[in-house]
Amino acid sequence: MIARVGFERIIMDAAIVALMGASGSGKSTLMNILGCLDRPSSGQYFLDDADVSGLNRDQLAEIRNRKVGFVFQNFNLLPRTSARENAELPLIYSAEHLSHTQLRDKADRVLASVGLAGREDHFPSQLSGGQQQRVAVARALVGSPSILLADEPTGNLDSKNSEAVVDLLQQLHREGATICMVTHDPRYASIADRTIHLFDGRIVEETLGARTATV
Repeated sequence: MIARVGFERIIMDAAIVALMGASGSGKSTLMNILGCLDRPSSGQYFLDDADVSGLNRDQLAEIRNRKVGFVFQNFNLLPRTSARENAELPLIYSAEHLSHTQLRDKADRVLASVGLAGREDHFPSQLSGGQQQRVAVARALVGSPSILLADEPTGNLDSKNSEAVVDLLQQLHREGATICMVTHDPRYASIADRTIHLFDGRIVEETLGARTATV
């Protein structure tokens, strides 16, 4: 998967990319553009070699549903639905029109892949914070997206659960996932192939492995 944003060049190809910067630096705005929630005020955004910057709201919604998975700091799970039902949600709104059995089977497979086999019928209140975030990751993955966007995925977790979620993201990357993660923690940014530092809406520094470039 390749994403290019015209006003600042950001290329992601089966990589982990970390976004860092102070509050107000533009991280959330950039994530919203990458996730087709917002459109850039200028420039172009190519997702899988298609320019999506000029698409209308309905077209962007279709792109989000097919190509983008979201993981949020606050989990954003529906409290009165099971882990399985939370994981099924993106499929309900997809164009696949899966049967109830197909929805259940696909959700159960992706929950098992993130270590939640046997927890499918548990409600969020019956799960730990780390397990709730795993449900959120499963929900993001169930539609087989091109890119996984994780906005402070460890922000509401203790250190043990944070490390478990970061380990899971690394595992998904090894399996071919493209991941863009907002984080304030240098320890978790260190797993990234590229770290992009933002300030006042612009990229000011980029780290590629051990190399750092100032823009």
